[in-house]
Amino acid sequence: MPTAPWLVETLPDQRSPVTTFRIVRIDGRQAVRIEANASYGNLVHRLQRAPGNGWLSWQWRVDELNRAADLRSRQADDTSAKVCVMFAMALDRVPFVERQILRIARSRTGLDLPAATVCYVWDSTLAAGTRIDNAYSRRVRYLVLRSGALAEPRWVAERRDLVADFKLLFGDESPKEVPLIQAIAIGADADNTRGNSLAYIADLRLAP
Repeated sequence: MPTAPWLVETLPDQRSPVTTFRIVRIDGRQAVRIEANASYGNLVHRLQRAPGNGWLSWQWRVDELNRAADLRSRQADDTSAKVCVMFAMALDRVPFVERQILRIARSRTGLDLPAATVCYVWDSTLAAGTRIDNAYSRRVRYLVLRSGALAEPRWVAERRDLVADFKLLFGDESPKEVPLIQAIAIGADADNTRGNSLAYIADLRLAP
């Protein structure tokens, strides 16, 4: 199991199984093995830091896609692999109705739920470059980086400009300055489709 400061976090009152995270060696490198089996869960590293001109980089591979997943639908809102960055955006930047919903959710769960989350996903069908809101909450917005299965599973490297991507996805709400990063998370879920997926993430780095 991964160790602190990384912690597995689930949904409040979650009844479905928890996505499993294991440290393994694959292709000669250390990686987090992420297996979703009708499950939900994120591996989260909480922090407080300004994004500055920082870049987020990692390598990932998906050995088994959840082909039933469809981010456009609540009934199939699952991901085979995702890397998310949570931002401490001020509540006064959030539209009124969503602001009240977020306040209620924070009160009920006792959690400091982020007002803005950027999630990079490896999707089964949506084209790379697709931008889409989470089917349950616009506080989470997806950017599809990879789509579909490769001919053979292999590592794919990513490097993302966090400031540019935040403005891309939350430009309709964001202030001139990008808010503090409050957490980074990796995960996969298959609780809505009751499906399965298997992915690996390695070399996750947040540059200054």
